[in-house]
Amino acid sequence: MSRLVNVTELLLFEMLDSTLKGVEGFCTCERCRIDVAAIALNNLPTNYVVTDEGEVKKRISVLHMQIRIDLTQAIIRAAKEVMKQPHHSR
Repeated sequence: MSRLVNVTELLLFEMLDSTLKGVEGFCTCERCRIDVAAIALNNLPTNYVVTDEGEVKKRISVLHMQIRIDLTQAIIRAAKEVMKQPHHSR
């Protein structure tokens, strides 16, 4: 069965935790992580593909190299923004 997939979103969540480990002092609670994901995704172009279930990983690997740098930069910028105004007390 074919489905609609936002490759940017899939890759962001694949890279999120490892990228945030490199941001010194970042709170890794679920709320802060999701805030970073939302901010980063709102600042990146969407990249939808229609694919069969088995082709998702193949499509992602092809696009992975093209947007990895943009995703990393967007995650780091978003993390710094969340650190300035977290949705919880420290």
